[in-house]
Amino acid sequence: MPFLSQTLSDPYEDFMHHHLQYYGYFKAQKGNLSSSAPHQCVWKTSPRYTLNGSYGERDDLISDTLEKESFLSSGHFHPLMLSSPLLRSRQLLYDELDEVNPRLREPRELFSFFSSRGPLQAPKWPIECEVIKENIHHIEWVPPEPEYFYQPTGDEKEPEIVGEEQGTVVYQLDSVPTEGAYFTSSRIGGKRGIIKELAVTLQGPEDNTLLFESRFESGNLQKAVRVGAYEYELTLRTDLYTDKHTQWFYFRVQNTRKEVTYCFTIVNLLKPKSLYAVGMKPLMYSQLDATTYNVGWRREGREIKYYKNSADDGQQPLFCLTWTVQFPHDQDTCFFAHFYPYTYTDLQCYLLSIANNPIQSQFCKPRALCRSLAGNTVYLLTITNPSRTPQEAAAKKAVVLSARVHPGESNGSWIMRGFLDFILSNSPDAQLLRDIFVFKVIPMLNPDGVIVGNYRCSLAGRDLNRHYKTVLKDSFPCIWYTKNMIKRLLEEREVLLYCDFHGHSRKNNIFLYGCNSNSRKHWLHERVFPLMLSKNAPDKFSFDSCNFKVQKCKEGTGRVVMWRMGVINSYTIESTFGGSTLGSKRDTHFTVEDLKSLGYHVCDTILDFCDPDQTKYTQCLQELKELLQQEIHKKFSNFGQDVDLEASWSDIPLSDIESSTSGSDSSLSDGLPAHLLNIANELNQKMLLKKTKKKRLQTRKQRNEQYQKNYLMRELKLAEDTPGRARFASTLQKQPTLLKTPEKSSSSVMRNEKPRLNETQLSGRNKGTSLEPPLTSLVLPKNKETVQSKKPGFTASCSPKRSTNSGLGPAPDVKANWPRTRYPAPRKERSAVAAVYPSLHIYTYP
Repeated sequence: MPFLSQTLSDPYEDFMHHHLQYYGYFKAQKGNLSSSAPHQCVWKTSPRYTLNGSYGERDDLISDTLEKESFLSSGHFHPLMLSSPLLRSRQLLYDELDEVNPRLREPRELFSFFSSRGPLQAPKWPIECEVIKENIHHIEWVPPEPEYFYQPTGDEKEPEIVGEEQGTVVYQLDSVPTEGAYFTSSRIGGKRGIIKELAVTLQGPEDNTLLFESRFESGNLQKAVRVGAYEYELTLRTDLYTDKHTQWFYFRVQNTRKEVTYCFTIVNLLKPKSLYAVGMKPLMYSQLDATTYNVGWRREGREIKYYKNSADDGQQPLFCLTWTVQFPHDQDTCFFAHFYPYTYTDLQCYLLSIANNPIQSQFCKPRALCRSLAGNTVYLLTITNPSRTPQEAAAKKAVVLSARVHPGESNGSWIMRGFLDFILSNSPDAQLLRDIFVFKVIPMLNPDGVIVGNYRCSLAGRDLNRHYKTVLKDSFPCIWYTKNMIKRLLEEREVLLYCDFHGHSRKNNIFLYGCNSNSRKHWLHERVFPLMLSKNAPDKFSFDSCNFKVQKCKEGTGRVVMWRMGVINSYTIESTFGGSTLGSKRDTHFTVEDLKSLGYHVCDTILDFCDPDQTKYTQCLQELKELLQQEIHKKFSNFGQDVDLEASWSDIPLSDIESSTSGSDSSLSDGLPAHLLNIANELNQKMLLKKTKKKRLQTRKQRNEQYQKNYLMRELKLAEDTPGRARFASTLQKQPTLLKTPEKSSSSVMRNEKPRLNETQLSGRNKGTSLEPPLTSLVLPKNKETVQSKKPGFTASCSPKRSTNSGLGPAPDVKANWPRTRYPAPRKERSAVAAVYPSLHIYTYP
């Protein structure tokens, strides 16, 4: 028995070992098996390939399989050994009475993400980047009082930029790749070798020079020049492998002095307009305040000024941001940031907490969508309650959410965090949403850019949100696999909603960009969801700032590409870096909690959008028509013309009414980098050749002629092979028209009948079939019966919306400005919907 406990391992593992050995992965023979056994043991016990916590733990595996095989084949063991946990398969579930339950376990993961036996997998950096070994961590904190905008006095100074010629360089990064270079490889820890000390050496305790650092995750500072006793000029690093996109900043300073006014000036910003010009303040974090008083990020800064850089180098114009600040402590470590940072490591820690939660892990399945250009995992979460039958699973519609395609827009991650906090909670509304929808969530689309501190681009040096139509899977894997995932999802179910969370640096509030529907059947329907969201979050979301015009320069964005694939409600949700100008939050900065609450409001609005009582939906449609009439009247009044709004207003194209989205925080596509142009051209040519090789459909006359020709050739060949049929062959040669006998004619008709039907179908499709997807009703259980929507204008129906008395909801004083009539379904009916399903498989896999 002791021998058995030492040698027996899992039968599944042994099967896979022999399977891989058959294909050449384990080539060890009996004589030298011991030399290969350690490799097998390492493969089986490596933390990278093991799962624990909510996914179940694997026992220690023994590598010597030959001894176990000889032991089992000899038959020298007690029959009770068969009941040993070491012998039975771990693919089947056993109940408390040790009886086999005929249900398989969840499929094993293709990629194992998390393990408490070791640390999280460290992020991979380009080999040109130096990375310090310190772990940077910040606490979450909500200011007890509103943080108001800075009110300019008009006396703010514009410091003259003097540069390193008249100053002292106290921090500078070396060998940072810019335009012309391109990504080659990556490794954990970035650049090999000893990390240099870039900060200056202090001459003694009286030396008050600030020590700068940004070589950590999401950090972004290229150079710091001391131009005065307490004045510093800062140069931000451009996005890697580019010479542009300077907006995001995040760096650390040490050796501070309190009660002294410091002046910081960023000298190489590229945008002519900024929220800093209308009252936005930078963020500051004090390490001593965090450890002593539990105080986190807060808005700080006085004498804030955004102005054009007077130094003209003949290239693109630059702009400066200057502010003054007083540090709260001596010898403190402080951080400055453009917005609340949310790093790739923060995301991994959050997903680890979900994986180790025994309840949340039952309905939230993390998977690896793909690997980024640097080899970092792009996570895909599938969130839905287990379905009792495949039919019930197939009836669910899908909702797709994504964030951080632009790495410097960290506010998208905080909205996503609020959404995940709510949808994974035990709130009745969250449970209802999981019952009737399948949520596909990509919380960080561009992990490489987030890690290195880029503002807009990936390591390909391009804006990913302009390349959703790309064919370069290896150069843009994150968006290529995202588009492919949604394409496969559309083949199996309807996608009700697509939302991509972004940040905006020139407009306050939260708003969205959508796509005008070209179908008269769905006219104005794409505006219902944002209007409902503005009513649910009236002090944060501005419907007046929304825009639905589709411009040619935006054809490569996720919003437009998904819309053209058939997702009617396809949106880019923009959240400001500043704050709100609406309602009770007027002239105050957004906090982390404000953004997280918007994630809750998105969930709440989905339920309103799918309410079986269509009162709210029809009310919003009517309100949208009135708003559109007012806008049309205003447009024509500006041109001095009159229009009959009662007769022809609905025939005016919406694209002619709306202004362009040029005010959006967007960058025009720079095209592909030079080293990718040839690859893209070759792929496009291959795809074009595949299309041209397809045979064109023949007409009926051509098919008949081809059939007669083939028939004649077969008969001639038979005549040549059979001497007795020579006379028949001559007759065929003289009278080819006699081939059309009644039997052959009927056969020809039968052969041609099916192609002729296809022709009819194709011609009918080209003439009368609309390419717009049907707006079908969502079939949902209500009182154990199927509920269908009553009116075609309503997009979906669902079970009665449950109460939202949850701690994750909005503040009590914030109420939607429409009558919030909850549904009169009794509690008995609700309990039927909220029934706890048995632990079954989720039939929808990513």
